[in-house]
Amino acid sequence: MGTFIISKRKNNEYQFNLKAGNGEIILTSEGYVQKASCHKGIESVKINSQEDSRYDRRIAVNTKDYFVLKARNGEIIGKSQFYSSKLAMENGIASVKNNAPEAEIIDETI
Repeated sequence: MGTFIISKRKNNEYQFNLKAGNGEIILTSEGYVQKASCHKGIESVKINSQEDSRYDRRIAVNTKDYFVLKARNGEIIGKSQFYSSKLAMENGIASVKNNAPEAEIIDETI
């Protein structure tokens, strides 16, 4: 089962990482000024991760594949790592779909 880890950045913004059962980070959020907004972002991932149309598959300037997960309003709520192939990226998307809905939340800022 996956886990959402809430942490603080150096600039004091909150962020979350979604980790798969094996501990690999599969999705990273933007920065949030308030912790409540970070929690809303997690809930948005849980909902939107189940719809394939919410995934925007991209290629970085270094030619690595990655994806972003978007909310219904089009805002990016999470970004993946860079992958070595399109197949690896699709496996990453499948992992988000499998792990996000039931992932527990661990707040490391407490």
